Amino acid sequence: MRIVVALGGNALLRRGDKPDASTQIANVVVAAKELAKLAAEHEVVVTHGNGPQVGVLALESANDERLSEPYPFDTLGAETQGMIGYWLLQALGNALPGRQVAAMVNQTLVDAEDPAFANPTKFVGEVYDEATATALAEERGWTVKPDGQYFRRVVGSPQPQGVVETDLIRTLVEAGAVVVCAGGGGVPVIREEDGSLRGVEAVIDKDLTASVLAQALGADALMILTDVDGVFVDYGTPEARQIPRATPDELRALGLPAGSMGPKVEAVSRFVENTGGTAAIGRLEDAIDIINGKAGTTIAKA
Repeated sequence: MRIVVALGGNALLRRGDKPDASTQIANVVVAAKELAKLAAEHEVVVTHGNGPQVGVLALESANDERLSEPYPFDTLGAETQGMIGYWLLQALGNALPGRQVAAMVNQTLVDAEDPAFANPTKFVGEVYDEATATALAEERGWTVKPDGQYFRRVVGSPQPQGVVETDLIRTLVEAGAVVVCAGGGGVPVIREEDGSLRGVEAVIDKDLTASVLAQALGADALMILTDVDGVFVDYGTPEARQIPRATPDELRALGLPAGSMGPKVEAVSRFVENTGGTAAIGRLEDAIDIINGKAGTTIAKA
């Protein structure tokens, strides 16, 4: 099968960890070993998050007195694609000796009139207590919102229309390469009236971009691998119950939170509805069992 795998942020940095390179590289090595099991039997395209990493780079840029203004988010997104892409490229290459692995910097087309630019919702950067988050928001002009028991910065998150380099990704996959691409949802760009592309200040949801890319590549399956067993009813309560299999309508009816499982459910639902393929959400370490329907939550039309 051709499978697009969207790695959750836990594949690089677990909640509460310091964003040191050594910590993230160690986590990537673990992730690569699981992904290698999939790639041994299937065509695999890997996307990944970049929330903590782009937040670190944004802080560094904002604190650099040599700059007249901080680097824009499209540029920071490209930086994280290069950094994380390198880590995954090396780890996957080591886990799959003899197999070609390619890591790409990608642009993702968005609509300049997307209302998300006026309503920031995408979490970036590290977590803070409420007092620290409030102080940073006042000092730096940030918008901050609750993320579980913590607070984080949020930026605009427009809907992805398509990955600009999709044809190149397809060429690499058909040549037998494992492709790492569209990291952090891709670099957000808009198309000007003359046809040229221009970067914009935003961070695109990685799972929605993975869904759009999977559809364009004709993928058989979309997997979102994270740090929970799957989709739950009453998550975080004594009555919590995992859903082993569901349709898109059934999952949407749960009204899951926009800051956590909601975008993942929307991403897999769009893929299933538009392609008739199968999608799944579950733990990274269960990847093989998930694709075989033995773990996680499987999403299908019926």
